[in-house]
Amino acid sequence: MSWETVQLDLDDDVATLTVDRPEALNALNVETLESMLEALAKAEAEGARALVLTGAGDDAFIAGADITYMQDLSTEEAQEWGELGHAVADALESFPAPTVAAINGYAFGGGCEMAIACDLRVAAESALIGNTEIDLGIIPGWGATQRLPLIVGDETARRMIFLGERLDAESAAEAGLVGEVVPDDELEETAFELAEQLAAQPKFAIQTAKQAMNQTLEGSQTAGLDYEKRAFASLFGTHDQREGLTAFVEDREPDFE
Repeated sequence: MSWETVQLDLDDDVATLTVDRPEALNALNVETLESMLEALAKAEAEGARALVLTGAGDDAFIAGADITYMQDLSTEEAQEWGELGHAVADALESFPAPTVAAINGYAFGGGCEMAIACDLRVAAESALIGNTEIDLGIIPGWGATQRLPLIVGDETARRMIFLGERLDAESAAEAGLVGEVVPDDELEETAFELAEQLAAQPKFAIQTAKQAMNQTLEGSQTAGLDYEKRAFASLFGTHDQREGLTAFVEDREPDFE
């Protein structure tokens, strides 16, 4: 099953969702996000008992959001954009079976946010992971301000978000951001084997365990995620947002206020 930029493969009880825009380092645009929502719904309808999320090609898991698209968004448009990204991350987090991010290459910005919305993460040795939105004059808009501190701790999360720090695979493992690092050519097999192990577990016990563990993410985090959506959108139209995204597109250093 495929969409223009998303591929969904079903192998017995394991679904593999591949973001397929290698020419754009699998950057997420509106079409891709909407297709991911449809693919996740299809995987759930087909009864997948585990799901692997990955990116096509050798260079990127998901390099981030489509910055060219974001460059001229109004505050209202940025709010809608943020809500769409949140919808996909929320769908991964609430998917009724374990999800595994197989991180190959770059996982920046929105790519990192999709990875941390998954239950487990496996990284290739070449992986490079970070919430780099600060370099664009904005903040993470798809959940990282709330999810990342729960995974790596407050200090590391603040360094990653405030400074745009990028972690290589081993550093990400030391921080608890990924659970396993493997050679690049073993990533696909390792992630699939992990998904097979998860799929073989008692179905309703796994679902219940996931729901119970996700309870720690509810309540105050829901309010936090809502705040993040508004805060992300409010930065669109500011000098630093315009300068940061324009400088990225023009491949130069930004001149922030």
